[in-house]
Amino acid sequence: MALVALEVLSTYWRLPAHDLYHVSGNGPVGGLSRALVGVALAALAADRLASHDTDALALAAAVLCATVALPGVVNQDDLDARWVNAAPAAGVALALGLCLVARGAIPIPRLRFDPARIALAAVLVVAGIPWLLAELGISVSDVPLLGRIFLGHQVRAVPGQETLAAVHLGHHHGADGVYLACAALLLTRALPSMRRPRLRATLSAYLALVLAYALANALQDAWTEQVVKRGWTHHAIPSLLRPGLDAWWLGILVLATLVEAAWRRERRHAADPR
Repeated sequence: MALVALEVLSTYWRLPAHDLYHVSGNGPVGGLSRALVGVALAALAADRLASHDTDALALAAAVLCATVALPGVVNQDDLDARWVNAAPAAGVALALGLCLVARGAIPIPRLRFDPARIALAAVLVVAGIPWLLAELGISVSDVPLLGRIFLGHQVRAVPGQETLAAVHLGHHHGADGVYLACAALLLTRALPSMRRPRLRATLSAYLALVLAYALANALQDAWTEQVVKRGWTHHAIPSLLRPGLDAWWLGILVLATLVEAAWRRERRHAADPR
């Protein structure tokens, strides 16, 4: 997450605003993935430290991170950094501080669904190559071979949306989906070693929802840029950044429920391999 933040900062610093997306020169917020992961890090640190003071700090970190979901904190039509973005940033910093205090290795054995974790992460990273390059200020179209596979700087129109490059330079919410999904897959490996059952159950459900949300947003962005903009279909997936009363969000909740059931089964298997 720190590397991504540096990449985004560098790209938005050196490239002109007209090459980017909905910024006027001050750079993007780009904090969605880091804020949501910050909540999970705070919970893991609280479980490890297990004191009233650290519980209070972890709760404060989670509340500050959660402000990223408040209206106006992240506005896709205006991604310039603003003072209101300091609240989730402070939450991430506090969560990181708690993790540093709670540092120390906890041996985690190989878990039942680790092969599935690795396979899913690999698919996400490959599908996210255009976004990962865009955050470095590089169009995938300029990379030999990859430019034959992915759309990049080609300007394509989508009904009801702006006419832009298929994959604009800078940060994408699809990239947030990749980072969030990989973080959730990694952090759930710590669930069997947590000592506080209620906190473990809460964090498990939270990470299941984060994974489902991340996969949905990665799919939505990739579908728009690599499928709809090729003209293969005119059926676009609507924005899934904010919760809504529709079939897509029902699907996200159903997927999160199935993921949580799988992780519970994995924890039972870790506790009793028989």
